Amino acid sequence: MPKPSNECFIPSAFLLTGIPQLEAAHVWFSVPFCLVYLVAVVGNGTILFIVKAEASLHQPMYLFLSMLAAIDLVLSSCTMPKLLSIFWLDDREIGFHMCLLQMFVIHSFATIESGIFLAMAFDRYVAICAPLRHKAILTHPVVAKMGLGAALRGFLYICPLPLLTRRYTHFHTNVIAHSYCEHMAVVMLSCEDISISNLYGMIIGFLVLIVDSLCIGWSYWLIFRAVMNLATAEARLKAFSTCSSHICAILAFYIPIAVSSLTHRFGRHVPPPAHILLANFYLIITPVLNPIVYAVRTKEIRRRLAKMCSCGRRDAKSLV
Repeated sequence: MPKPSNECFIPSAFLLTGIPQLEAAHVWFSVPFCLVYLVAVVGNGTILFIVKAEASLHQPMYLFLSMLAAIDLVLSSCTMPKLLSIFWLDDREIGFHMCLLQMFVIHSFATIESGIFLAMAFDRYVAICAPLRHKAILTHPVVAKMGLGAALRGFLYICPLPLLTRRYTHFHTNVIAHSYCEHMAVVMLSCEDISISNLYGMIIGFLVLIVDSLCIGWSYWLIFRAVMNLATAEARLKAFSTCSSHICAILAFYIPIAVSSLTHRFGRHVPPPAHILLANFYLIITPVLNPIVYAVRTKEIRRRLAKMCSCGRRDAKSLV
């Protein structure tokens, strides 16, 4: 049951609202959310299967893509099942420690994903600016170390967030006006001083969003300079086309998460439904867009998909 907001108390659990002010339409929201989640699971699962099964795809770009697919599966799966249970069953309760766990998983894996995008930008830089040394620089052990480094950075950056939140024992209310346990949505309910949590969250946001974005931007500036020095327009177009999938995925990830973070801290006049829908965007739409973008733009993945579909049709005909 919701607790009153006029006095402080120690909650044993929180209540998620789903999409505030649109509770009556939850059942209608559940349809697109469910369909998009299924597409995300199937799409990223397919990417993982194709990269694992096709030996020719055991290259840095596709290995990073498979890491991206695994991260997207975790990000969507740690939020969508609970959100759908809110929509369908009105199951809004989430335990205090489970809320902290969800907070850690969401923010840590989003940070890891940013690190993988940064690693992919470095891969594109080496592939275009030093193509003859690409295989020598980005060996499988180096790719594995880059993925491990992104994971360790994500865990180390985000570990303090739930630990700081756990220190807060008294809250104004146990109702979180959000569809998942987003860090600031939880700590803003506390009766205690949240300045340390707020400051640390802003520092992490700066390190992940700003620093990573600047590093990616610098990589692409060097790539742009190298491409413009190519002799023919056809060569320049071919070089740019190898980066288009990565650029689309970066924009789909960073823009919603940046706008959502700024809105939560400074957008006091933004309607709650708009903010919550935006906050869900990078957790569910990005996992859908990544496999679609890479499948459409990458010839090797399209070829493998076509081969899988043709084999499936032949097997179906043989059973008839």
